[in-house]
Amino acid sequence: MAGPTQVTPVVCIVDDDISVRESLEAMISFAGFNALAFTSAQEFLGHPRATVPNCLVLDVDLPGLNGLELQHLIAAERSDTPIIFITGCGDIPTTVRAMKAGAADFLTKPFDDTVLLEAIHQAIERSRRTVHAGTEVKALQERYASLSQRERDVMELVVSGLLNKQVGGELGISEVTVKTHRGKVMRKMHAGSLADLVAMAGRLRAAPPTKVSAIPLYYG
Repeated sequence: MAGPTQVTPVVCIVDDDISVRESLEAMISFAGFNALAFTSAQEFLGHPRATVPNCLVLDVDLPGLNGLELQHLIAAERSDTPIIFITGCGDIPTTVRAMKAGAADFLTKPFDDTVLLEAIHQAIERSRRTVHAGTEVKALQERYASLSQRERDVMELVVSGLLNKQVGGELGISEVTVKTHRGKVMRKMHAGSLADLVAMAGRLRAAPPTKVSAIPLYYG
């Protein structure tokens, strides 16, 4: 049972076979997860996406949009949702294609419940790491957005390796003013050292585009 500071992971099930779907939903719920069952890829896509650690147990052979097509469709925007494929007629090319596209596992029916639950636990842990990293990056982006334009200019030059005097020369301001702006940057970004600030800049540059603000940070 989840504690007061924990959240219950979500396991989505997409399978058009009602007996399989209901069996999986009951088993996964009994294991302590929040199980959500869907009859089709379209129904799954119409449901609000999970904001907590989650994974998807997905049948390959679905009417309309099949499992591999759904995997391709959500790959970019749902990196925090590992996919465990299940199928009644698996073949090597399909398995290879799914795994190359990032599937967490590929199970052929009938499979042992313990095998699926182990795959789910591993997928949830993978999702947990991704969700945590995304939360940290969002916090960094919000801190960066709180900087004034001058503070961003100073941060950009400081993390590129320039000394305060050199930053002042680049921006046409005094060294004392640079120190003042630099101090504000360090406080607003919650950076304990220059090394921390450089690491933060690297994470911001590597993060997906955000609507909060452009982050044109560079070194040198």
